[in-house]
Amino acid sequence: MKVIRAKSAGFCWGVERAVQVARDEAQGGKKTVYTDGPLIHNRQMMSALSSEDIREVGDYQSQSELDLSKKEDKESVLVVRAHGISPERRKYLRGLGLPFRDGTCPDVGIIAGKVKVHADRGYDVVIFGDPEHPEVIGLMGYAKGKSHVVRNLTELASLPPFKGGVALVSQSTMFTHEFKEVSRKLSEIYPDIAVFDTICGATKERQSDLVGLVEGGAEAIVVIGGKHSANTRKLAKLAAEQQKPTYHIETFKDLDLDSLKKFQTVGVTAGASTPEFIIREVCEKLEKLEP
Repeated sequence: MKVIRAKSAGFCWGVERAVQVARDEAQGGKKTVYTDGPLIHNRQMMSALSSEDIREVGDYQSQSELDLSKKEDKESVLVVRAHGISPERRKYLRGLGLPFRDGTCPDVGIIAGKVKVHADRGYDVVIFGDPEHPEVIGLMGYAKGKSHVVRNLTELASLPPFKGGVALVSQSTMFTHEFKEVSRKLSEIYPDIAVFDTICGATKERQSDLVGLVEGGAEAIVVIGGKHSANTRKLAKLAAEQQKPTYHIETFKDLDLDSLKKFQTVGVTAGASTPEFIIREVCEKLEKLEP
């Protein structure tokens, strides 16, 4: 079988940076590293990191209290994951008394800065994103109670009327075309709205590359990544919208080989938290498949 792999498949630079921060602190297991929630949204990678004594504590949304009272036989460090956290959460984590390292993706940090600056100026801040996603929860913490999260055009109708300045930002992993639609609609209501396209470059590249797989002759698309990874789920949705059979898998063990045998050429892409070893295993498995 011919396999076309998207150039952007795999770790984005923000995830790569967060993993490196944790690994630098762990020093190959010489120190215990605690991450506030999963460092990245990939179970297999978190399992691999555990061999270096990098441990996930807390919950997916970084909201629960952490019990770090157990004494370790070596030095411990607390690392903030790539999705970022609210100022309140940061204050709480620093208060736990452990050395503190910030693995927040710099792109997410830029979004947080825009939210804070405009909230400080009295703006209402509309965040285009998922209110349950940890990145959005963290961003809301910078808005001083003046944030409003919408996931689509329909939810714009539930926004209260704004009397002062309005700013619009996006969760970093949203669809570009949907953000443009939300921006256009809000601009019709609030002509002076400050619009910031904060969808990260890696997300845009990933979405563009997926369309390129179809244009390159892919008869079906395999999307690799965690089922709870926001950017991977969006890739799978975008692939399905290309009117091609789409397979969202976490590892090569999830491949429906009997179904895939129908195709001569398959496109492969992966979410921003999917490690290279998983992508390589999937591609090798597909390449050996006889249509």
